Amino acid sequence: MDTVRQLRDKQPENEKITINLGYVDLGRIDLLVQEGFYSNRSDFIRTAIRNQIAVHADVVTRSVERHTMELGLRDYSRADLEALRDAGEVLHVKVVGLARIAADVSPDLARQTIGSITVLGALQASADVKKALADRIS
Repeated sequence: MDTVRQLRDKQPENEKITINLGYVDLGRIDLLVQEGFYSNRSDFIRTAIRNQIAVHADVVTRSVERHTMELGLRDYSRADLEALRDAGEVLHVKVVGLARIAADVSPDLARQTIGSITVLGALQASADVKKALADRIS
């Protein structure tokens, strides 16, 4: 008898990106890794990105406030969307970070309740929900 149950799907905690760098910059990064300043190239790049985000933190904060966006992780459950539908309200998702639409949300419920989606970061939803909302995602 199998006693292990999966409580929920494992979601990635980050998004993979690809960048192009010149050979000289790449060589400098490798030199810093070789000298022990960073554990690997990815460690250097993540640190550089975090430093730049910190430099511009005030600008990001003001922009988030100006655009009335939520910062961080925002989950939308089936119960949340059903409550909106029952109240006759439409949701306009604006997230800087990660927006997740629960796996049990049907494409019909998503179309009934979500008027628009703007995510600067990543949107996680079933393929069917993303397809149903394709014309509302910017």
